[in-house]
Formats: sequence, structure tokens, C-alpha cells
Amino acid sequence: MSYADKVFKETCKDILENGTDTRGQEVRPHWEDGSSAYTIKKFGVVNRYDLRKEFPALTLRRIALKSCMDEILWIYQKKSHNIHDLKSSIWNSWADVNGSIGKCYGYVAGDKFKFNGEMIDQTDYLRKQLKETPYSRRIMTNLYQFQYLSEGHLDPCCFNFILNVTEENGQLVLNGILNQRSQDMLAANGWNVCQYSIFLMMLAQEAGMVAGELVHVIADAHIYDRHVPMIKELLSRDEYPAPKVYLNPEVKNFYDFTTKDLIVEGYEYGEQIQNIPIAV
Repeated sequence: MSYADKVFKETCKDILENGTDTRGQEVRPHWEDGSSAYTIKKFGVVNRYDLRKEFPALTLRRIALKSCMDEILWIYQKKSHNIHDLKSSIWNSWADVNGSIGKCYGYVAGDKFKFNGEMIDQTDYLRKQLKETPYSRRIMTNLYQFQYLSEGHLDPCCFNFILNVTEENGQLVLNGILNQRSQDMLAANGWNVCQYSIFLMMLAQEAGMVAGELVHVIADAHIYDRHVPMIKELLSRDEYPAPKVYLNPEVKNFYDFTTKDLIVEGYEYGEQIQNIPIAV
């Protein structure tokens, strides 16, 4: 089976069996019909994926890997916060009539700050540090900027990505920690793991390093009340081996990557779950 399937099943079982049910409490999210969206939740879930062993794509159902990459490029390469620059429709519920999701995600990634006398944004800060001081302990993004929260349509869920370089057999290895304040296990877990794995792979390739471990830290890992039957059905499914996923080796600049440069081989998966309700 895919290692990602094993981790997903274990995490979801733990949430269902040992989690806290928020029914009856005051909650912010709601369903399309206006009713409150309650969850079963666990605090402080930590999962590790070694990209040198296999790519962490779920096979219980298909993860749209090129769409995952497209969203990462939308945030960190295009630095956009407008859904018209994004090929998928995942942000449509949060967009205004002009397509903007407000001052969050790509807007913050592209917001320049002063660093050692020059103006730079978060993407280029990562790239500069990996090139000049790869052993720095300060290589990270932080999309959770308090001064913009009132102008963004959603507080960032995946908000902090910390990079750390190690060495193995003379080869520099790029590792990452994805810190996430909130995780919808059904709709977003597989998606976020894959997209930040791809982000790590792109940064590593540009820096001449090997993509190593992705550590995923989730403060509030939850299953929505209306998702429980779908999760239980996924838990009953068989798994397939992990697909082989890699990047076009000719691309050496982060800004040159497109979704065409993501190569996916041998991806087998279970039937897709249709019409997943999304709480907003």
C-alpha cells in the first residue's frame, strides 16, 4: 500500500475513536444550507513522509496532483490571490465578484519586506537563503500576517513552511515542516501533503539538493459531521502502491516550473468521492 494511505487511515481512525466532538458548541463554519458544521477533532497530529522512499499520494481515491502543483504555483510563483489565475475551483466559495480572496495566501507571499537592505518577498527569501546560507535555521515562509487578517477572506490554514538542510553521503538534503492550524481530513489532507511535497521538490531541484522529509504538523485535525460516512467508506477500501512522481530534471529555476513539468507514473487509485460538501 501507499504509505500515505496507511497514515491517512490511522489518523482518521484515531480522530473517530478518540477525538473531541464539537456538536452543541459555538462554531464558525457552516454548511451551504446555513446549518452549523460540527467536527470530530484531534489536537497536535504530526505525520512524517520521506520523499526519498515514495511520493505521499493517497491511492484510496485520486488526488489531482497537477492541480495541487497549480495551487502552489498560484501562491508562491504567481503570488496571486485571484481565482481567475487558478485552474481549479477550490477557492470559488471565498472569492468576491472580481475573483479576489482578499489579502491572504498569494498576496502575502508576494508582499515585499526589507532584508539586509533590499526589498524581497517570501518566495525569493527562501531561494536566496538556500543558495547563500543553506544551513541557516531561519529559512521559512509565514503566510499568517496579522495585519492582513481582516482583509483576507479566510485565515490561512497551511501558514508556515520551515526548510532545513541536512547532509547524507555528501549530498545536501532539503527537508520541510508544514505547520497547519486547521485540517479538513477528507477535503484537504491528501491535497496539502502532496502540494507541499511538490513545493519541496521544486525548491530542492533549483538548489541542487535532494528532497528529503516532509513533516506535517496539524494543530486541529478534524472530520466534519457530514463527512463521517465518506471517511468510513474510504477506511474500508483497499490500497494500491504509491505512484512514481518526479519533476522535469531540465528545469533549474523555480519560476520556470509549470504543471507540465510534473511527471506521474503508475498512479492507481480507488473511485473518486463525488460532491463532497464544503464548510465555509
